[in-house]
Amino acid sequence: MALPLNLATDEGSPDWLNKGDNAWQLTAATLVGMQSVPGLVILYGSIVKKKWAVNSAFMALYAFAAVLICWVGWGYQMAFGDKFIPFLGQPDVALDEKFLLSRTFVGYLPNATMVYFQFVFAAITLILIAGALLGRMNFHAWMIFVPLWLTFSYTITAYSIWCPTGWLAKKGIIDYSGGYVIHLSSGVAGFTAAFWVGPRANKDRERFPPNNILLMLAGAGLLWMGWTGFNGGDPYTVSVDASLAVLNTHVCTATSLLVWLLLDIMFFGKPSVIGAIQGMITGLVCITPAAGVVQGWAAIIMGILSGSIPWYTMMVLHKKISFLKHVDDTMAIFHTHAIAGSLGGILTGIFAEPKLCRIFYLVPEWEHYIGLLNGFHDNRAGAGFKQLGVQLLGILFVVFVNVIMTSIICVLIRLVVPLRLSEEELSTGDDAIHGEEAYALWGDGEKYESRHDSFYGADQEIPHSTKSGGAGGQVEMA
Repeated sequence: MALPLNLATDEGSPDWLNKGDNAWQLTAATLVGMQSVPGLVILYGSIVKKKWAVNSAFMALYAFAAVLICWVGWGYQMAFGDKFIPFLGQPDVALDEKFLLSRTFVGYLPNATMVYFQFVFAAITLILIAGALLGRMNFHAWMIFVPLWLTFSYTITAYSIWCPTGWLAKKGIIDYSGGYVIHLSSGVAGFTAAFWVGPRANKDRERFPPNNILLMLAGAGLLWMGWTGFNGGDPYTVSVDASLAVLNTHVCTATSLLVWLLLDIMFFGKPSVIGAIQGMITGLVCITPAAGVVQGWAAIIMGILSGSIPWYTMMVLHKKISFLKHVDDTMAIFHTHAIAGSLGGILTGIFAEPKLCRIFYLVPEWEHYIGLLNGFHDNRAGAGFKQLGVQLLGILFVVFVNVIMTSIICVLIRLVVPLRLSEEELSTGDDAIHGEEAYALWGDGEKYESRHDSFYGADQEIPHSTKSGGAGGQVEMA
């Protein structure tokens, strides 16, 4: 019996291709791409002072374009290609027709779809790093940093954790959609790069109000909704697990936002918009390594913890630990991505459901993929502790790689160009760097003194400066 014409195979639709899966994968990839362009472009351009709006947005736009060229040139094969060394694939181009039209290493998709899907993940990782460097990094140094970090840091963690032949993948690490590869990596790399680049101008550190809160919310909304593709696309098939991952993502995120908001009200007296966005981001990050392998009740618990633990590290511990105060992490990427990503990885090792892992990983054995709670429940506590141990090993590996490689890259770049802008450029901002300004408005977007216009509050100590009376302090917890 002949197949209907729309299902019949031909040269453009081989027998291994699933048209539905391919359509969803391309859609999911585009949703993730829109998180960066325009999502983070808008968020970065509006969450900074007016004089940094153009530079901040442009750092994101440049990274998106630069990563794509590097990705198809050599990066994809280093992250997902043939084994070169235990933690890295062999560099090669991903532009040849024969390669791009053949079936990819997992799922019923062509390589062209997989290259595109994995590109948008690599791109957003670099753009997240930029969040820690807004308001002072030399743009020319950023132009060099992006391809170097993608090549010598991102590919190592992606291959080790996501590629089937990667050493951590073989050990059974669970990173559903990038809690390690994207968020922990970007949080650690951003913080490390911020250390080497140096701080913003003292005036900017003391007071750094958003220039457009409504646009900031629009960018945050694109980030949140785009996460449907971020986590929903990682089964590489239109499966029930993809549906579960999407729902868990939004449930955890909403819970985290509300918890953060309540904590702000309880301790600071006002519902902070920036705080709500931070809680949203930590929820998205925390659920990412676990999205399709935990039950809904676990997503709620993860949301409660992601809305409270990073809040505590950001609003309390940050002000008490001198090293954290010394490093100028503009958008608190360390707390929202490194802390939240690590938290998500650990909680994945606790809550991972064997049945869901089997659906996701498509393997008959469950030994590698069982959370600690299910290990106790099934009288397999040893397997549960083993899984948790692998999750912790993954955290240590990602931290080590990113601290070392990011530091080496920054030191090498500063031999060629300064990492930090000159004092004159720091004072002037966009006009001095790009010859362009975001708004034809008077002033710097500062119309009144607010008690809630920074990530950490104004009572953190500013090194080598005298604080102004500007952003009255958020009160530390007793």
